[in-house]
Amino acid sequence: MTHNAIPESEKRRIGITKSLIRLSVGIESVADLLTDLGQALNSMYSKTR
Repeated sequence: MTHNAIPESEKRRIGITKSLIRLSVGIESVADLLTDLGQALNSMYSKTR
């Protein structure tokens, strides 16, 4: 179920905020996932500076 189907009051109650990052991962190695996530976050951070 996607969070779009959940009423705003319920989202607040269970901690779903606009700044929440949802990750769906498969069988990749943890090191690869952390590297990819770090690169993505660094890219986002550098664009906001």
